[in-house]
Amino acid sequence: MPIIATAGWSIPKKVAGQFAHEGSGLARYASVFDGVEINSTFYRRHKQATYARWAEAVPDNFRFAIKIPKDITHAQAMRDITPLFKIFLDDIAPLETKRGPLLCQLPPSLAFDPQRFDVAFQEMRNEDDGQLVIEVRHKSWMSSEALELLRKFKIDRVLADPAPVWPAADFDRPARYVRLHGKPRMYYSSYSDDELRANLERLAPDGWCVLDNTASGAAIENALTMLEMDHA
Repeated sequence: MPIIATAGWSIPKKVAGQFAHEGSGLARYASVFDGVEINSTFYRRHKQATYARWAEAVPDNFRFAIKIPKDITHAQAMRDITPLFKIFLDDIAPLETKRGPLLCQLPPSLAFDPQRFDVAFQEMRNEDDGQLVIEVRHKSWMSSEALELLRKFKIDRVLADPAPVWPAADFDRPARYVRLHGKPRMYYSSYSDDELRANLERLAPDGWCVLDNTASGAAIENALTMLEMDHA
């Protein structure tokens, strides 16, 4: 079964009645969903004790997708990343078997450079062999050379909506990671049932679909609808 999730676990009052009434926000969220995407790691480090507490708050089958810090993807622009990547992996280690994919989101300015990314991806794979997904935002990543490099290191492309680089039609197989940011207004707009159903159909059986239109509270509502569709 695919994992339907949101970016973060904030539950709007409008749908609060559909979740467990007791426990932490995360525990209540996990009473309905099987995974969540942690975005706060992009901006700052968390203590190991924080990850351990999160892991304890959720069921055994729950998974955390984790966004790689911007110090790696933006500040370092994917150069000489081994020391920072090791720190990141050490920080999240308490998640243990509840750790899901690592999300690498590149800045719109970062073009595909075969030499730079061959080195960077090798550095990542030297330290970790778990699922790694990448969301790129520079058109140069549409090249066949870029796709071949991703295959070499077993890195899954993110099917993003809106799609700055790889539209849905560009995927020749179901996507293992879908991120729905909201459109026409990113992070705010809600999706129609038809749009949610279409994205569910594009999702691999072991894939993730993350609703990132959290600014208006639409993410949780959309995710609940998609969960109902998947279980129908």
